[in-house]
Amino acid sequence: MPHEILPSPGTTASGDRVKPEEVGTGLLTVAQLVRRALDEHMIASGLSLAWTEVLQALNRLGSLRQAELAAELGLAVRSVSRTVEALERDGLVARRADPADLRLRLIVLTLRGSAALAASEAAWERGIREMFADFDQRRLTQLRELLGAVETGAAKAVLSGKIRVVRNL
Repeated sequence: MPHEILPSPGTTASGDRVKPEEVGTGLLTVAQLVRRALDEHMIASGLSLAWTEVLQALNRLGSLRQAELAAELGLAVRSVSRTVEALERDGLVARRADPADLRLRLIVLTLRGSAALAASEAAWERGIREMFADFDQRRLTQLRELLGAVETGAAKAVLSGKIRVVRNL
């Protein structure tokens, strides 16, 4: 099998310079595709990725006020409100009076929610393993290192105040 000729660093196979905007757009496209594929895989097990993230936060941190949960997830409060209502309808979370301020409600993970979370996390792991089944250890390590560098750059932009992170479910 013939060897591919690799472009020099900073260029494409056609010799054009690689632009950060193109790489960023590609990264966003891949991230959306991975998230969509993983979400569909998880929905088949009973919970969406977004619902799983809410339950994971409650499992990790315990009972939270809705605004605290939204802040933890980097989401708008209105988005969390709709999600919590749906999770409560399905018996996966409950709202309890906050002993520190009876006017407020705490969101708590129910036993049913804990069981659903365990099943969803297992589906997440299977989905991730399927996506990366063709990656050897070297490629996984390279990707982890590259993603770490991207994360560092993004964190610097957020910390500088140039970017405000709030997302909707």
